[in-house]
Amino acid sequence: MSRLTSLLLALTLSACGQVKGAAPERPDHPLRIVSLDYCADQYVLKLIDRDRILALSPDAGREFSYMRDAAIGVATVRPVAEDVLILKPDLVVRAYGGGPNASAFFQKAGVPVVDIGWTPDIPAVMENTQRIADELGEPARGAAVNAEMQARLDRLQRRAQTRTALYMTPAGVTTGPGSLIHEMIETAGLTNMQTDAGWRSLPLETLAYETPDVVAAAFFGARTNHPDAWSPMKHPVARDQLTKSEVVSLEGAWTSCSGWFLMDAVEALAEGMTE
Repeated sequence: MSRLTSLLLALTLSACGQVKGAAPERPDHPLRIVSLDYCADQYVLKLIDRDRILALSPDAGREFSYMRDAAIGVATVRPVAEDVLILKPDLVVRAYGGGPNASAFFQKAGVPVVDIGWTPDIPAVMENTQRIADELGEPARGAAVNAEMQARLDRLQRRAQTRTALYMTPAGVTTGPGSLIHEMIETAGLTNMQTDAGWRSLPLETLAYETPDVVAAAFFGARTNHPDAWSPMKHPVARDQLTKSEVVSLEGAWTSCSGWFLMDAVEALAEGMTE
């Protein structure tokens, strides 16, 4: 019998006194919380006290983690069922950590789960933040985060969208309508040059004849791409955009997960277009 099987058997036996078929109850104020990935880490570190965090993901302190400074000194755990269950958490928070079946697995093991979920636009980010805060037992903190986010949105001057912007990554990827990045570009008062919906390769043919006013350059400082790997960004037409257009550098931590911190990127774009 494997260690994981033995652990699950022990959890099952310990629950024999509960009503058969009853769903595990989520405590109003869970005290032993585990986060399984760095997207979940952001919300856990922002919304609850440090002494309620049992463990974060191994990526909590990486450069693409917005709350990396707050993660210093907090224990980490691999998003592996056996490693998590042995800690005896009373709540697990995740976006993708543990794989697609993780939520069902932990629920079956008697551990409630808060799923971060996907957000297509800024209002959805705010709704999601409040929902997560409520599930963590911290509704007031969620409301405070949203109030600050709304104040920052209100401070942005409403301008006619006369200048164009193109989102670019070292992998040669951009995005158009239907993505959160598109919403951020428009919120900053710019018009997205990429008009085709969804995520796609840079439009090299278009860039040969048209130049965006602003390049929203994301992840260029991360050095995560293999130097010999080919991408549309290797093409001279794409590279020229970094010298012909005004470039606003976006930190990966601002955009790698959808959260209140996207406002840093929106404000950088809005400020960049006035400089």
